[in-house]
Amino acid sequence: MVEMTIESIRVSLMNYQRVVILKEKESDRYLPIWIGPAEADAIAVQLQEVAVARPLTHDLLRSVIDTLGAHVNHILVNDLSNDTFYARIILDVNGGSLEIDSRPSDAIALAVRVKVPIFADENVLEKAGVMLDKDGETVEHADQPAKIDPAELERMSAFKDFIESLDLDDFDKRKS
Repeated sequence: MVEMTIESIRVSLMNYQRVVILKEKESDRYLPIWIGPAEADAIAVQLQEVAVARPLTHDLLRSVIDTLGAHVNHILVNDLSNDTFYARIILDVNGGSLEIDSRPSDAIALAVRVKVPIFADENVLEKAGVMLDKDGETVEHADQPAKIDPAELERMSAFKDFIESLDLDDFDKRKS
């Protein structure tokens, strides 16, 4: 498991779809995950600390988990298969651990509300992670396996095209 942070939420100018960009906490490897507009808004509202008049769905989920006496430990983006990312919400319940299947967007929206770490499985990062050099250009990373199924590469081509179309110059502006 590799700890990630939310770098940004972007809108593709090609198709107006949203993508959340996770960044590896200890390196310049990024993980783009396509998400729906409602989930993008739910994450952004919380990150920007915007007050809403009524609880959103992910606030309700947090409330239900708390009311049942559970605690969110962390979330994990644990798989990527056929262009679909999968995640798990890891709960501490009655002294034990419980894993709940989730879409990554929902898990991330919950994680920002309860302020828990976001992790990605190394296998997911090997398949879809992107390394950038100091100029923001995509580079091949040494830890990526040399043997990737050609069918998997073909399915991932949309991600590659999207990543190459991003303007990443403003990634560090939020940190200033």
